[in-house]
Amino acid sequence: MDFEEFNNPEWRLMSQVSRPSRYCGSEWRPHKLISWDDANLRICLAFPDVYETGMSYYGFQIIESFINSMGKNYIADRTYCVWPDMEKLMTEQKIPLLSTEYKKPVKDFDVLAFTLPHETSYTNILSIMQISGVHLFTYDRNDDDPVVIAGGYGAYNPSVLEKFIDVFCVGEAEALLPELLPVIEGTKGRPRDERLKAISELKGFYVPECFHEGNIIERQYAKKFFTLNSMIVPSVNIVHDRAAVELFRGCGRGCRFCQAGMVNRPVRERPESEAAKSILDIINSTGWEEAGLLSLASCDYSGIEKLIDDLSPVLNERRSKLSLPSLRMDGFSVGLAEKLEGLRSKHGGITFAPEAGTQRLRDVINKGITEEMIITCLKEIYSRGWERVKLYFMMGLPTEQDEDLDSIAEISHMALKLGRSMGRKRASVSVSVSGFVPKAHTPFQWERQNSIDELKEKGRRIKSLVHDRALSISYHEPEQTFLEGVLSRGDKRTCDVIFKAWETGAGFDNWTENFNLQRWLDAFEGCGIDPDDYTRERNEDEALSWDFISTGVSREFLLRERHRAYNGKLTPDCNSACSACGIGCVK
Repeated sequence: MDFEEFNNPEWRLMSQVSRPSRYCGSEWRPHKLISWDDANLRICLAFPDVYETGMSYYGFQIIESFINSMGKNYIADRTYCVWPDMEKLMTEQKIPLLSTEYKKPVKDFDVLAFTLPHETSYTNILSIMQISGVHLFTYDRNDDDPVVIAGGYGAYNPSVLEKFIDVFCVGEAEALLPELLPVIEGTKGRPRDERLKAISELKGFYVPECFHEGNIIERQYAKKFFTLNSMIVPSVNIVHDRAAVELFRGCGRGCRFCQAGMVNRPVRERPESEAAKSILDIINSTGWEEAGLLSLASCDYSGIEKLIDDLSPVLNERRSKLSLPSLRMDGFSVGLAEKLEGLRSKHGGITFAPEAGTQRLRDVINKGITEEMIITCLKEIYSRGWERVKLYFMMGLPTEQDEDLDSIAEISHMALKLGRSMGRKRASVSVSVSGFVPKAHTPFQWERQNSIDELKEKGRRIKSLVHDRALSISYHEPEQTFLEGVLSRGDKRTCDVIFKAWETGAGFDNWTENFNLQRWLDAFEGCGIDPDDYTRERNEDEALSWDFISTGVSREFLLRERHRAYNGKLTPDCNSACSACGIGCVK
């Protein structure tokens, strides 16, 4: 720890807050810090959640390393949302929020860049700006304020936050930042409105102050994405405490509920040799004992078997291991999982996501999994030594019926019974059920979202059908699902609701212990807005608040997929046949 870190004014508050390790810093950094005074541009990356969550977000580390690699004497530092107890003390003692590495006030940076990982983090954005001394509303900011930008999944429906954000980055950092940052650097010292006007003329940026109705903001993506060869190592435990490597971007499977799969098209793979080198470089430089192979569907990576086979001897020697965060329900995935387990000392649990209980409903959502595949997969699991299985499902999906819910319990019982019949006496099955949220830019963006009472009743129905101690079923809080749904399809009016809820204490709404639905209901009432208007079914010809954002996937394709869903028709994987989604990736 250097003197500057020890002199951090937050340190004197450590004994008065929970989890002081969140604020300690003292990380191992792969990059050398350049002089603050010599920097041409200073960017503070802000994650609207606590440190241990933000440090587990792979994209956050990519952006910082990418900016620091641009060779333009740019500084990229980070900051995180502090827990309410720390925020209270810092506010009382007038201590501003500092960046993690340079320990500089966030307000002193040229750019404050928010990542938008999920809708229930939006009030934390206001908390970060408030404690940093940055004006919350765009129209209150002056030339001394940093340019406030935001990117991530939330940027695909930016209207919800447009009163707070100067510039929304629509697309991928590697394609957007090389265009954006030189403009911000080159306009330093000029009036704020001139700077924003210059940014609005670039492709892929939504600047609410300069936007003209009828214009379309087109998502920008990188044909070749950035490769990490090292990572920042925190001094405390984080949610995903491991190295991480991105195998590919995009997903060709076309699950109709999945926003990430739709907006990240086309699929772009990293060469196997490059992925292997990245894994070894990161493990060698950081000392991490595990590397996660990340992508929306990692098993679909064309070089996955060769990658694991090539790395196994080296990682075995280092006593390191690999992990796959997503597995398909088929024998191939189980075989991969067994290879990965060969890099461990014993068998752990294994996780799959059938998503729906019946074949009919799995066809509606285009999951591409049959009952036979589920049974075969479970047999493979138990025959290879696993005893603990975790299954993910959704409730509230379009066209759902009671038998679809009942089948979730039936599949779960079948999985447990099958394990016991194959000699796994300690077999156990854990089931997690979450409420379906219609997302912008998906085939289900027009669907009605189930009410809180409906989701509660469906969750209770599923749990009532379970009577075995080795089978546990839990479901996500319907109140939080409701708020996610409202904010995911909100509009300009929602900005006022977010501000009013935040004013009355809303924050960390994705943390169950902090969530208070009544604050939000009071905020909606205070703004004269019915929140149910955001969860209703939309007409296919009505204007949507995100229509001016183009992801490259056409509206016609989304509508076609919605109609195919209601007819129970599957759409093949993009890797096997082009579905003419509009992205234009066919060679």
